[in-house]
Amino acid sequence: MSKTSVVEEFKPIPIRRNAGALGRIAFAARMTLDLQLLTCTRFLVPHLAEMQGNVLDVGCGEMPFRSLLPETVHYTGLDVPAADDFGMRRHPEIVDFDGITIPFANGSQECILCTEVLEHAEDPVALISEMYRVLQPGGTLVATVPFSARVHHAPHDYHRFTRYRLARIFSSFDSVTIEERGDDLAVIANKLIVVCMRLAKPSHPWRLPLLLLAVPPALLALGLAHFSLYFGWGSKADPLGYGIVARKV
Repeated sequence: MSKTSVVEEFKPIPIRRNAGALGRIAFAARMTLDLQLLTCTRFLVPHLAEMQGNVLDVGCGEMPFRSLLPETVHYTGLDVPAADDFGMRRHPEIVDFDGITIPFANGSQECILCTEVLEHAEDPVALISEMYRVLQPGGTLVATVPFSARVHHAPHDYHRFTRYRLARIFSSFDSVTIEERGDDLAVIANKLIVVCMRLAKPSHPWRLPLLLLAVPPALLALGLAHFSLYFGWGSKADPLGYGIVARKV
């Protein structure tokens, strides 16, 4: 990857699921505000609970969803060595790869997890092909991607996918299910929350009046979004992102 000197106005906060009661409380509190994380987690929970055998987490970051897997699985985290580029703390047990070629044998994995990664792959089709190769027949790949999301981890942010493009790039699999995560009301709330966090930077005290004006509508939109996610009020044509379940026969 070529590197460009880029300073992000709002750098994503790494997803961490620390052990213990306080860690669980902090994670739950973050999901109240972070609707991308909330919808990803809600999508992943039932699918991860069914995984077994060798589970490969491609682009695992700080492995925030590992604890959602059954204790009986054999988990392997895989990620690029330049964790600092994505604001991640490097864990010694994570296996390095170049972002495309997966260093495992054909059909060696029963299940694959790939969360919010494909938008950062320069060649997502090649990476999906590699995941298909190492997945054993009968295996399942579970993935999430953003749709309505600001540029993040620049300059390593290359794609946004519609459900139609996702159907094309996962077409090598025998069965593919694509599900919207969130709706247009959640998108509006998510944008307003990010605006508030940007205005709250201590380096810009002159933005405080704008922050005071932005907080009430952001909280109102957030509350409406949670109701919308529960009752299905919003439009799925403008989601936060997508969840994908792809099976190899």
